[in-house]
Amino acid sequence: MSVWDDLVGQEEAISRFRTAASDSRALAHSWLITGPPGSGRSNLAYAFASALLCRSGGCGECPDCRQVAARTHPDLSALATERVIISIDEVRALVTTAQFGPRVAKYRVVVIEDADRMVERTSNVLLKALEEPPEGTIWILCAPSEADLLPTIRSRVRSVRLTVPSINDVANLIVGRTGVAYEVAERAARHAQSHVGMATRLCTNDLAAARRDETVRRALSVKNVRDAVFVAARLLEIATEDAKALTEEKDALEVEETRRAFGLAVEDSIPAGMRATFRSLEEQQKRRETRSLRDGLDRILVDLSSVFRDVLLLQLGVRDGIINVEYLSDLEPFAAALTARTALDVTDAIMTARHRIAGNVSPVLALEAMMIVSTPRVAA
Repeated sequence: MSVWDDLVGQEEAISRFRTAASDSRALAHSWLITGPPGSGRSNLAYAFASALLCRSGGCGECPDCRQVAARTHPDLSALATERVIISIDEVRALVTTAQFGPRVAKYRVVVIEDADRMVERTSNVLLKALEEPPEGTIWILCAPSEADLLPTIRSRVRSVRLTVPSINDVANLIVGRTGVAYEVAERAARHAQSHVGMATRLCTNDLAAARRDETVRRALSVKNVRDAVFVAARLLEIATEDAKALTEEKDALEVEETRRAFGLAVEDSIPAGMRATFRSLEEQQKRRETRSLRDGLDRILVDLSSVFRDVLLLQLGVRDGIINVEYLSDLEPFAAALTARTALDVTDAIMTARHRIAGNVSPVLALEAMMIVSTPRVAA
């Protein structure tokens, strides 16, 4: 077993990184891994980090590889955020750490997940570190696309683009990880559009699967403006419920661990000298909740885009490649009632809603505007 085994559909990228890890002539001091959500950007970044820090090139079993997997290796610095943006202070701290030479391995590896979440002034702090990297320091950035980063940063990194893994590859990976039947894994991989993490969640979390099912059925039920407004409100509720499901358990565990660290029982009141710590934790959890809600809304919009993609395929008489096969009995009359122009307009409206929500527009207003686009030419 090696660190590359759980990466599906990325043979070309894996080959490049394996070569770079074993041949210093192919090794750049900074890399950018781009690809759609769920393509395995961060997984590949840490696999590359393991290959650089492991004495056997990423065996997956030695202490070095286990420490990288646990993010505890002394020569690995990683930055991942649960907030909407990466703060400038976080990047400054990372840049300072990157100035030190490796302790036990040949390299010091610095990974920034979601590098697209840096605003311009934060990116400029990173730019200075990339311009004059210390010898032996390797930077690995992850982002959806090169366009999400400043041109000045793009010019200083070696880019590796990932592809979307096939449904079959993702399904087989999930079967190996969870032991579910292939049919269940294939349906989840299809509904998640090859997003490995989301497909796994749809397989193993009945509530997540139920929320997606309701999202699709609600979208296909819209017949007038009143329906559109009602469905928009319900979609926001679904995203909120999904966000809470992902954060509440983690929040409670963090509070419990903090209380335990201070020797406080559940029923004990928080002493005045410790309140600042708990306020800081509460603020971090609120920021994570905001990020989780946005991610939940984005998942819903991705699911809706798959619905209207299927609608367009049916209108063109194409039945191969339908994502939501299980909903054909609802999709077919819906596709017959909509014009192709309206279906395309809704697809554009979904992208507009994503940009508006990312720009802090009220989610319910963005969702209402999106859903109303689908109503004018739907038969009653």
